[in-house]
Amino acid sequence: MSCVSSLRRSVLLKMRIFRACRAGLVVCAGLSFPAMAGLLIEADPDWKEGEVRMPPAPTESNLRSFDVGSPSPNSFFVDEASVDVGADGVVRYTLVVRTPGGAENVTFEGIRCATGERRIYASGRKDGSWTPMKSRAWQPIGDNAYNRPRAALAYDYFCDGPAGPRDDAHALQLLRQRKDLTRSFGVR
Repeated sequence: MSCVSSLRRSVLLKMRIFRACRAGLVVCAGLSFPAMAGLLIEADPDWKEGEVRMPPAPTESNLRSFDVGSPSPNSFFVDEASVDVGADGVVRYTLVVRTPGGAENVTFEGIRCATGERRIYASGRKDGSWTPMKSRAWQPIGDNAYNRPRAALAYDYFCDGPAGPRDDAHALQLLRQRKDLTRSFGVR
């Protein structure tokens, strides 16, 4: 009998440990999502967006491909010459999306790591000029099919949680070396 009760206590102890670990994982997962979206840090109420200058049209030699982390028939590029980290903390860049059929979409965009938001400033034309977007609002970076390139740039490349790159050179370094999610934060 003592062997059976000892085994029973051991099983009960293991079940309690398992339940405690499972509860801890649920809590960690619940806390990590808002942290990734920059929601645990209150946005600076005095923040003002700096002046935005449209970059030159992207050139093929400056395009750096990046992985969006999910299957897509499209190819995604950032024009390295357009990458700019403003004094306001916004990472601005030109995004180029190419379809297998040859269509190309060019947009000039910005990411605010501190708040997990994005903004599209303008759409590129074939002649190299820009058409400003009507919407001036910052929007949360969603992880859906349309926003996946922006989410990848924010969470896998440019942003380390709410911290953005220090300057243009740092942003380019981050773009060239995707974050290794299997290692500690900040390690690339």
